Amino acid sequence: MQKQHENYRELIWTLAKTDFKLRYHGSFLGYIWVLLKPICVFAVLNFVFSTMFGASGTYSLELLVGLMLYFFFAEGTSAGMSSLLSKAQLVTKIYVPRWTIILASTINATMIFLMNLVVIALFFALKGFMPSLVSILVFLVFSVFLYIIILSFSLIAAPLYVKFRDLAMIWEVALMILMYASPIIYPLSTLPLKYHIILLLNPLAFIVHYTKEALIHNHLAISPQYVAIFCVIVLAGFALGIFSYRKLIPKVAEEI
Repeated sequence: MQKQHENYRELIWTLAKTDFKLRYHGSFLGYIWVLLKPICVFAVLNFVFSTMFGASGTYSLELLVGLMLYFFFAEGTSAGMSSLLSKAQLVTKIYVPRWTIILASTINATMIFLMNLVVIALFFALKGFMPSLVSILVFLVFSVFLYIIILSFSLIAAPLYVKFRDLAMIWEVALMILMYASPIIYPLSTLPLKYHIILLLNPLAFIVHYTKEALIHNHLAISPQYVAIFCVIVLAGFALGIFSYRKLIPKVAEEI
C-alpha cells in the first residue's frame, strides 16, 4: 500500500511538471510568461482604477493580492476541468487512476501561483510594506482553502466536461462574473453594508477580502459566524466533489 501511494505521488508530480514544461515550450519568453501575464493585467487595472479607489494609498497592493488569488482560482479550475479531455490518450489507452490526472492539473496551477507570489513579495518590498507573520500565516491558510475549492470544482467539472464541451464557454463567462462579484478591483467598503453578507457567501470573495484585510491592513478579526459558514460551504463543496467524481468517473473512458 505504501509503495502504491509513492507511485501515485511520483505519477502526479511527473504529470504536473510535464504540463508546466509543455505549456511554455517553444515560446520566446518561456517561463517569464508566468510572471508577465499577471503583471500586465495588474498594470492596466491599476492605471484605470487607482484614481477611483486609491485614496488610501494601499489600493495597488490590494489589487495585486486580489488578482493573484483570482488568477490562481481561474487557472486552477480551468485546468482541472479540461484535465481528463486533454489527457484523452492516457485515459483511454493506459489505466491510471483518473483522480491523479485531475490532481496533477491543479498542482500545475499551484506551481504557477507559487511563482506569482514572487511578484507579490517584490512589490511589497518596493512599497516598503512588511506584513506581520500572523498575517502571512492567514494568507497561507486561505490559499490552502482556495486550493480545496479548486480541487472540489475540478472533481465535479472534469468528468462532466468530457461529455458537455460547452462547459468551457460557460465557465469562462462565470469566471468573469465571479471576478466582478468579488472585491478584487474594488474594496468591499465601497459597497453598502447590507450587501456585504451576501457577497461574502461567495468563498472566493471571502478569501480575497479577508486576505487583503490581513496582509495589508493587519486586520485579523473575522466574525466567527462568517468563518463557520465559510468552512461549511468549502467542506460541503469538497464532499460534493468527491461524491460527484465517484458517480461520473466510471463512464469517462467511453465518452471520450
